[in-house]
Amino acid sequence: MLDIELGSSSRTCDGMHRRGFLRLGSLAFGGLSLAGVLANQSFAAGHSNRKAVIQIWLAGGPSHIDMYDLKPSAPAEYRGEFRPIPTNVDGIEISEHLPHQAKVMDKLAIVRSAYHTNAGHGMGSQWMLTGWQPTIEVNNNIFPACGSVVSRLKGANDPALPAYVNLPNMLGLGKSAYLGASFNPFAPDSDPNNDGFQVRNLKLPGRVDPARLENRRSLMARVDTIRRDLDTKSDMQELDKFYAQGLEMVTNDKTLKAFDIKAEDPALRERYGRNDLGQSCLLARRLVESGVSYVTIQAGGGWDTHGDNFKALKDNLLPKYDMALAALVNDLAERGLADDVLVMAFGEFGRTPRINPGAGRDHWPGAMSVVYGGGGLKMGQAIGETDSKAEAPISKPYTPGDVLSTMYRVLDIDYRHVFYDEARRPLPVLAEGNPIPELV
Repeated sequence: MLDIELGSSSRTCDGMHRRGFLRLGSLAFGGLSLAGVLANQSFAAGHSNRKAVIQIWLAGGPSHIDMYDLKPSAPAEYRGEFRPIPTNVDGIEISEHLPHQAKVMDKLAIVRSAYHTNAGHGMGSQWMLTGWQPTIEVNNNIFPACGSVVSRLKGANDPALPAYVNLPNMLGLGKSAYLGASFNPFAPDSDPNNDGFQVRNLKLPGRVDPARLENRRSLMARVDTIRRDLDTKSDMQELDKFYAQGLEMVTNDKTLKAFDIKAEDPALRERYGRNDLGQSCLLARRLVESGVSYVTIQAGGGWDTHGDNFKALKDNLLPKYDMALAALVNDLAERGLADDVLVMAFGEFGRTPRINPGAGRDHWPGAMSVVYGGGGLKMGQAIGETDSKAEAPISKPYTPGDVLSTMYRVLDIDYRHVFYDEARRPLPVLAEGNPIPELV
C-alpha cells in the first residue's frame, strides 16, 4: 500500500501548511515503512564531483531591511529599531543582531538586489524553490524543487545515501512534481536537537532479521513479475524504486552513521546552537560530508513577522539563525569543504520596508536579500543595492532564476536542460536566469 499523510508544524498568515510527509509501506515487507520518500540516487546520471548544497529555507519571508540591507538614514517608520554593525570585510555592514555572521563575512556573500513580483507565500515559495512562477496558489509542487532536480540530474555523491534530504521534516513545496515520486526528498521527521532523535524506519523491526527480509525481497520479485504483466504504468516503476531504495537504506550502515548526530563533539553542537535549526545545520554538514548532494533545512520557523517584528527577530529568530549559519560556514572551512559545499539562505520574499501599525512588516517581493557561502564562489562581498528605503533594487536586479542558476553552476548541472512533463511538454530546469556574474 502507499499511505500518504499530510501534516503541518507551522502555518503562515495565509494558512499554508509548512510540513508534509509521505509514508511508504507494504504488507510484503511485513509492515516495513519509510519516513518520507527516498531520493533516487542510483538511477541518475553518473556523478562526477563531490559538490553539494545546503539550503537554509527561511519560510515566511525574512526581513531584508532588518538583517542584511539596513537603512539607518531612512525615516523611523522604515529603518526600524535595529542598527548596522561593521563586519570583518571593510565597507560591509549587517544587523547588530547578526554578530556571529559579521565575524565570518569573508566567508559569505550577500545579494541585496534579488526580487520577484509575487507576494503570496505559496506562489513565492514555488518561485524561489523551483525557479518557476506558478499561475495558481497551491500547497504542493507544480514544478520540481531544486533538490529533486539535483537528485534526477546528478544523484548522490555516495549511492548508498539519498541524493536529496529535507531536515528536520518534509518541506511542503520541496517535492519532485512531474519528475516522479522517486526523486522526492528523504526526511527523518524528527528533531535532531532532541535527545531521542532517530531516523524513522532506518532499522529493521525486531521481528524482521536480515535473512527474513531477504526472503521477502525474493517474494516481492516473484510478485513483481506477475504485476508487470498486468500493469505497465510508470507509477508501478516508481514504486519499484521505492522498494529498492528502502531495502538499500535499511541494509547498510552508511546512512545510519551519517544521521548519527550524537557522534559529534558536544562543544561543536553548542557552537551550532542547541535548537532545531542549529542541529539541523550540523546534521546537514554530516550528510553532505557522507555523500548526500542536496539538503534543504526548514527549522526555526516564524519568519512571517506581521506583528512584533523586532521582538520576534531579536529575541528568537536572529540569534538562532546567526549562530547556526556562522558555525556551518566555519565548520565547512575547517574541514576543507568550503569549496565543495555551497550554503544558501533565503525565503520566499522580503518584508515591507514601511512598518505596519502592529510593529510588524508585511510581504514584500520587490526586494530581498540572498546569502551564499562557499561552493567555490567569490565570497566577502555585498552585491547589488536597493533604494534609500530598501523598497526596490537600483542596481542590476537578480531574479529567482539568477539565484538558482548560480547554485546549479556550482553543481555543474545544466540549468537549461529540458524535462518533459506527463503531457510531453518541454520544461527546462529553469524558466529564466543566468548565474550572478559577481559570484562566479
